[in-house]
Amino acid sequence: MFDLPFQAQPETQKTGLPPSLLTVLADQDLPFALTTACHAPTALMSGHARPKVLERFATLAEAMQGAIVHAEDITPEDAPRILAILDREGRLVLAGAASDYAVAWCHPVTSAAEARTVVSEASQTRAQAIRAADWQEYGLARRLRHHADLLDARLVDPLWRAIASRALQVAA
Repeated sequence: MFDLPFQAQPETQKTGLPPSLLTVLADQDLPFALTTACHAPTALMSGHARPKVLERFATLAEAMQGAIVHAEDITPEDAPRILAILDREGRLVLAGAASDYAVAWCHPVTSAAEARTVVSEASQTRAQAIRAADWQEYGLARRLRHHADLLDARLVDPLWRAIASRALQVAA
């Protein structure tokens, strides 16, 4: 029984997973995730909405390029969509509005004081959106909510602020 030669099995036989799923699992090791917001009503109402991961990348530059590729799939008739790049721990690295085949990156805040100001402004803008919806101004409410989301997109994690700013300078 121990005299039989050792035969290496292919990866799919050891794990029992199809090769396509193995590729997806391997992508989990990549540090940057390009995400978009989850718009499932049940997830939003339950408070369990998580960003939808579109793709993973090895570098921030590749993730930024991937966002542009995803923006090319958005038609001008579609509502603008916020794309965010998150790191392995789920921290915001960079975000921007994708529409009309391009991404308008939001410049990250530079300090905690600026972050507090941005949070306050986003909160006031959302309050205005609620009042606009109460007045049945649904288009205005949608635009105000989108503006508040763009303000939130500036709230890059302090660890990534300088790197994200530099990446935007290089990309410009």
